[in-house]
Amino acid sequence: MKIGILCYPTYGGSGIVATELGMSLADKGFEVHFISSALPARLDVTNPNIFFHKVNVQTYPLFQYQPYDIALSSMIYRVVNLYKLDILHAHYAIPYAYAAFTAKQMLKADNKDIPLVTTLHGTDITLVGQHPSYKHAVEFSINQSDTITSVSQSLKKDTLQFFNIQKEIQVITNFIDNSVFDDCKTCQREQFASDDEKILIHVSNLRPVKRIQDVLEIFKNVNKKVKSKLIIIGEGPEMEKISEFMENNPDLIGKIKLLGKVNNLYHILQLSDVFLLPSEQESFGLAALEAMAARTPVISSNAGGIPEVNIQGETGFLAETGNVEAMSNYCIKLLSDETLLSEMKKNAKAQAIHFDLKNILPIYIEMYQNTIAKFEEAKLINAGN
Repeated sequence: MKIGILCYPTYGGSGIVATELGMSLADKGFEVHFISSALPARLDVTNPNIFFHKVNVQTYPLFQYQPYDIALSSMIYRVVNLYKLDILHAHYAIPYAYAAFTAKQMLKADNKDIPLVTTLHGTDITLVGQHPSYKHAVEFSINQSDTITSVSQSLKKDTLQFFNIQKEIQVITNFIDNSVFDDCKTCQREQFASDDEKILIHVSNLRPVKRIQDVLEIFKNVNKKVKSKLIIIGEGPEMEKISEFMENNPDLIGKIKLLGKVNNLYHILQLSDVFLLPSEQESFGLAALEAMAARTPVISSNAGGIPEVNIQGETGFLAETGNVEAMSNYCIKLLSDETLLSEMKKNAKAQAIHFDLKNILPIYIEMYQNTIAKFEEAKLINAGN
């Protein structure tokens, strides 16, 4: 099977999931072609079954904004023709599903066609997709896909609520490769905290939706009761809020470590005691799952798909979005009880096993095979008519 994957190249959830999926498919012997504006962050191009095709946008003085969608459609068309792809998989409705539909129309002009799978990841539905400038295009693109998947039941519900979707949506959750968490040789705990301190950690792209102010206030409350350190991993527009908080709380400056983007994230997660995720919206909560795979319990909001990953009272605790007091109290309770903390660490890992790559990859492969089979069957029926 030759699979074309269309995705964002950034560290965001959809790009990471698409990249990890593609590399896993390549390891299974499938030929995987990535089409994106830049090399995806984690893509290993040394695998002989992986191909990368960069979308180049021609600059021209007439255009105030470069027409990426047109260049993307043209590249999809070229790759399908050159490499005889069997199926396209768009991760994110805009621009990928929309551009893939345009490429399919170009292929039909040559008496060719290819099935299209669109995976909905979150803000393409809950934020971008609902904007009047994009809503009808998003709805159209989704309905033109041969198979639609979403990463959580919550996102499926939101999609059906906000859009007039005429096809079934199959939920295929995000996943984690638990094997990468088997050891921790790169980092030592004493690099971040003393033996009598607990480590709280937050990982995100520091956008407003992640509520970094809540992370900081939770830590401030916890530190009054439990000797602790806070590690923040990531970069983004809310970094200024962290600076302001530290200016207003000089006694906590030495207790907050800002690491930016790191290559050894999983090792640092393994050293942590609690993962903080107070987001106002999460389609799935991949960051929480990564923490749990590292045996780190999660204190989170109950937004979106997070409750499908973080189980109240088992793998961590959940509270209403913005309820800093409740999340702080849960965190203090957990960090003050070594027996409870140890039990939740075990439960977190057990929950992560349910979402292991070995369990989810076969579902994707079966979905591809079914999509291709139905697509070919429909072609035969149409030819007969």
